[in-house]
Amino acid sequence: QVQLVESGGGLVQPGGSLRLSCAASGFTFSRNAMSWYRQPPAKEREWVAGIRTAGSINYADSVKGRFTISRDNAKNMVYLQMNSLRPEDTAVYYCKILRSGVPYWGQGTQVTVSS
Repeated sequence: QVQLVESGGGLVQPGGSLRLSCAASGFTFSRNAMSWYRQPPAKEREWVAGIRTAGSINYADSVKGRFTISRDNAKNMVYLQMNSLRPEDTAVYYCKILRSGVPYWGQGTQVTVSS
């Protein structure tokens, strides 16, 4: 079955960096677009970044220039490098795939940006 496991979250000071990882299994990773979402406290989940199978990439305006999404098809991994972190980046971060119209989510990893 599809499994997505995020890791790499933690507490970081404003201006710091974190690298999130998402380990995928149970499907043909190289044939699926991958996305990162986040859910800030008391807010709705929002899309952060996406990477397609051919490598095209898109970012939400709020993270453009600070976050970088990448994938390693050989390892079935997708990453989110987050630089210049701000308090408003505090959220639970999730990776997601969409297969035949059905979304699959990981359990999420908490990122807290605070001094």
